[in-house]
Amino acid sequence: MKNTLTMNPVERRHANSRPPAASGAQQAVADLLARANVAINGGRAWDLQVADTSVLDCVISNGNLGLGEAYMDGLWDVEHLDQFFHRVLAAHLDQQVKPLGLAFHAMRARMLNLQNLKRAWTVGEAHYDLGNEFYAAMLDPRMTYTCGYWRDAGSLAEAQEAKLDLICRKLRLEPGMRVLDIGCGWGSFMGYAAEHYGVECVGVTISREQAEWAKARYAGLPLEFRLQDYRAIDERFDRIASVGMFEHVGRKNHRKYMEVAHRCLADDGLFLLHTIGKNQRSSTPDPWIDKYIFPNGDLPSIGQIGDAADGLFVVEDLHNFGADYDKTLMAWHANFEAAWPRFASQLGERFRRMWKYYLLSCAGAFRARDIQLWQWVLSKEGVADGYVRPE
Repeated sequence: MKNTLTMNPVERRHANSRPPAASGAQQAVADLLARANVAINGGRAWDLQVADTSVLDCVISNGNLGLGEAYMDGLWDVEHLDQFFHRVLAAHLDQQVKPLGLAFHAMRARMLNLQNLKRAWTVGEAHYDLGNEFYAAMLDPRMTYTCGYWRDAGSLAEAQEAKLDLICRKLRLEPGMRVLDIGCGWGSFMGYAAEHYGVECVGVTISREQAEWAKARYAGLPLEFRLQDYRAIDERFDRIASVGMFEHVGRKNHRKYMEVAHRCLADDGLFLLHTIGKNQRSSTPDPWIDKYIFPNGDLPSIGQIGDAADGLFVVEDLHNFGADYDKTLMAWHANFEAAWPRFASQLGERFRRMWKYYLLSCAGAFRARDIQLWQWVLSKEGVADGYVRPE
């Protein structure tokens, strides 16, 4: 018998013309999806194709964790995952499913410090140390693993350079300044700032792979890459940037992070914080993302960032260009799919489905404006003549 996942839409509708009676959980999922104009075994690009409807029981019992694991195992599919998640999240269906099985996950995120000094290194080992060759195939030539700025860009490389230049201009960099990059990744910001603005930089990362790659890539520039936790930094800098790292800090450590930035920033300096953010402070980290992609990640809300900065910084500017992350993730996915034959034997089909689920579910989330991308510009005493965001 032909597997329904390999059938065309006409064959699939015929095969499912007399479906077995649905369980209560399965009918509940079908009713929820209908609110987002998503059908089970329908013929549109965003409709779920389910070989075994018992998979839907996993959604009720384990939410996105069950949905994501079933996708990794090939138990359901959809032609365009990003379109599916855009519709589901725009209809806020995730808020309608509150699995009892994930109650411990929610309590653990709220009660424990999952990003303490011992745990903070976990994400570097699990995610960023996958291999520089893998990330080089997916990212732009500078290995910039954060949202690009697509306002006037026609390619991923252009969008990433536009973002790096925007950060430099927002920080008002001048030759000879000493700059700290908290969570420097593969050094794209530091390299760009040194090459184009004549500054010297110190960057800290918790990924050994990133640090070694960056040292080799930017040899000869006045850059220092340290394998170090941000809490250990105690030096003065004219400017501070942190691009795509705050998502790993955790709500229990937001205040400590801001205190570190405050003690390290010159009195007349500027601090730019680039971070993904959520719309509600009370929400819980996504359990599938936590388990498979970013262990112990915790997206901040505007309120949580404000609380952390209270009394330490003046908020000079807050810029949201979260819609640009949709384009960035789709570009990463296109690069990933094109390069996959090089990694297939090493990583396997389950990894491919996991990575596809990660990139495209996040693209759908940004498209639905379910999550955001913010750049904050902060000062210690306020810019005397008033801060004006550069165009």
